[in-house]
Amino acid sequence: MTIAMAPAAPQAGAEIFERILAAPSGLVVLESKDVPTLMEQVRVLARHSGQAVYLWQPDTGLASLREAHSRVPECERLGNALRYMQQSMHFGVYFLCGLELPLSAVDAAMLRQLARAPKGHLRRVVLIDAPPALTAHLGDLAAHVNCEDGKPRNLRLRDGRWLA
Repeated sequence: MTIAMAPAAPQAGAEIFERILAAPSGLVVLESKDVPTLMEQVRVLARHSGQAVYLWQPDTGLASLREAHSRVPECERLGNALRYMQQSMHFGVYFLCGLELPLSAVDAAMLRQLARAPKGHLRRVVLIDAPPALTAHLGDLAAHVNCEDGKPRNLRLRDGRWLA
């Protein structure tokens, strides 16, 4: 009997997810060269862990990555999705992909408010490959995470979580 080993790619997604959760800010700018692969790794992680992970895209709106066809109603527009994130009282990681400039003043203000979220409330808003002008505008409010940091990591599984 042969036991198939999972590829190392989901481990990389889990490690990036852990770095996002450990970020000092509620707003994280994530730089990735392979967004579809990263989102698939996060989707697998969300399904296996049961964590509340969402993806917002301009054409589809806000959708759960854990449940394939679950969309958040009335969150197709960025402003509505940001308002939903701000008002949610539960743990959640929200990935925003495909942001286009210019953002409205209200949307930019909501992003700044989400960055300054209370410490006891674990919510992360992740801007995937955000435009450079937006990251410059947010300045030190946003934590920066790069998927391709180039450092090999010795990962090990402990209590169901991947540790470096």
